[in-house]
Formats: sequence, C-alpha cells, structure tokens
Amino acid sequence: MSELVDVRLTVNGAPQHGRCEPRKLLVDFLREDLGLTGTHAGCEHGLCGACTIHIDGEAARSCTTLAVQADGADILTVEGLARGDVLHPLQQAFHECHALQCGFCTPGMLMTAIDFLNAHPAPNEDEVREAMSAVVCRCTGYQGIVDAVLQVSRSRR
Repeated sequence: MSELVDVRLTVNGAPQHGRCEPRKLLVDFLREDLGLTGTHAGCEHGLCGACTIHIDGEAARSCTTLAVQADGADILTVEGLARGDVLHPLQQAFHECHALQCGFCTPGMLMTAIDFLNAHPAPNEDEVREAMSAVVCRCTGYQGIVDAVLQVSRSRR
C-alpha cells in the first residue's frame, strides 16, 4: 500500500479534503471518499464519457485523472448543477425532451453539453450531434439529448 497523500479541492462550491493513495482515480475519489456518486465510471479508459466532470471550468474525464492531479482545482459534478429543488436548465430540458432512459450516461451528457454550450452558444443540430457523440448512450438514440441541448441553446438567445 502506498503512503496516503492529501487532496484539497473545491467541489460544487464547497472546500473538500481527503487522503488517498497517489494512484487513486478522481472518479473513485469523488464517489468513494466524498460520497458524490452522480459521476459514473463506465469504461475507465476515457472513451465512454460517463465520468465527465468540469475541472477548473472545462469538461474532463475523471476516470483518466488522478485525484492528486486535481489537488487545488475547482471541480463541478452533476450534483452541483441544481440549486436546491430547482433543476439546472439543461436538466429540466433533459426531462422535458425525454433525453434519458436508464440514466447511466446522463451525468456525463449533462456535463459535456454544458461545456459545449459554453463554447458554442448557438450550435446547429449537426454540431450538437458531433459534440454529444463524445458520450456513449446505449438507450436513447440521442434524439432527445440533441433536442434538449438545442432547446437550452434557443432559450439562452
């Protein structure tokens, strides 16, 4: 067993501290050490996108990032999107557009879509499809997801 190291970060606006082995993945640190189970570990190779979170304001795969690499970072997970009982506009659009079925990919989809919309506030459908293809969904066929992202984009204009 390796010596434990301190990891200090801000998660969803709150300071967090933990100790873990240097080789612990950020997705596991979030889930196991901080109890934030909304971020899902899918392929554990950075390919499926289920583990997508925001690190210092940009989308990142938490299954290919070590917790120690995030030391001092500002992290946003799916748990940080809603404000109390008020859903984030994209969460609300996912609900309205039936953009989820089993829900496993949904946290990664939401975090990817938010990052995409921040960089591309007025995308067309093809651009949304391309961006959202970065997260694997086996249930929805993506149409509801694309509709939800476009709905939020239109509402922001």
